[in-house]
Amino acid sequence: MDLDEMIQKKQETVNTMNYKGRDTMREGKLVRDNIPDIIRADGKTPVTRILDQEEYLNELDRKLQEEVAEYQADKSLEELADILEVLSAICKARGYSRKDLLKVRDEKRRKRGGFEKRIYWSGNE
Repeated sequence: MDLDEMIQKKQETVNTMNYKGRDTMREGKLVRDNIPDIIRADGKTPVTRILDQEEYLNELDRKLQEEVAEYQADKSLEELADILEVLSAICKARGYSRKDLLKVRDEKRRKRGGFEKRIYWSGNE
């Protein structure tokens, strides 16, 4: 699935899953912990279940794709924060700490650099 298809699918999901206006969705998805309470506060009854570990990891991967597609669509700081939240959840679910992630990032930065210099590589001669 390319980026345009992911964005289209996300928009269809958002249109289908308007917490304040719809009672059903075409497809379920992983949501933030307080979303069921928000739905209940609106007088609705959310249909939820707790995922097993394998499902959770799969859904976190889907959520990461969703959030990256949303960031690609609007480039907002809010979407970057959503990506960071999902990355934190993935780390925890896989037994890593955020500190572990930052340590590996720092090691890679030390060895290979960051992206501040804006270098675009086109191959070798």
